[in-house]
Amino acid sequence: MERWAGKVAIVTGGSAGIGEAIVRSLLSYGLNVLAISNRQDQLENLFNDLKDFKNNLHYKYCDIQNEKDILNVFEYVKDKLGGVDILVNNAGIIRESTFANVKTEELCSILNVNVLAPAIFIREALKILREQKNDAHIININSKWGIDGAIAFPVNIYPASKYALRGITDTLKEELIWAKDDAIRVTSIYPGLVATKITGDSVVFNKLLRKLTQIEPKDVADCVVFALSAPLHVQLETILVSAAPKN
Repeated sequence: MERWAGKVAIVTGGSAGIGEAIVRSLLSYGLNVLAISNRQDQLENLFNDLKDFKNNLHYKYCDIQNEKDILNVFEYVKDKLGGVDILVNNAGIIRESTFANVKTEELCSILNVNVLAPAIFIREALKILREQKNDAHIININSKWGIDGAIAFPVNIYPASKYALRGITDTLKEELIWAKDDAIRVTSIYPGLVATKITGDSVVFNKLLRKLTQIEPKDVADCVVFALSAPLHVQLETILVSAAPKN
């Protein structure tokens, strides 16, 4: 990780859960980290909790369903941080509802956050990365449901949105090969069930989750570090991480 010290990383959904764990981990390796979230209160709490890293931790409110907010993030990156070297697309949402009951606005929100926003972040990051021509890494935090589909959960199009993110990642890798952008590596991480609050106060979800083995947010953050630590001649394309079975 030594080569990344002093470099700039953007982490979406960086104020809680997996994103917070990634932010904390990258800071511990000497990176400058920009945490992105639509929860200003959580961002401020995180910053106050990490005062030892106040010179390296930056945060910015961003509603990633709003393209203007995303573009403002990259203006901030260029003006205040001098560029970006690592993008971690981590933000994601899930809505508890069956197909028979899900609302159209919920479907749109899932697609906006889980599919369109990562694509826009990638597009804007590439503009900077191609100008810099430095070693860079784009990491998309997906879901095991982006490989296997859903189990007995009322998650409507959430797995489909993760399949779409998988397609974005695979297409990006091929595009970079075709364009000979070999300084930019791409990794997709597929966690199983993680002990986060992505399901909110859902009675159904949380009752089911209590019966299942989950990994911790730090386990996913460790996968991010593992991908970034790979030698320059190695690209870790896919990392699938889930809880070990209990005896």
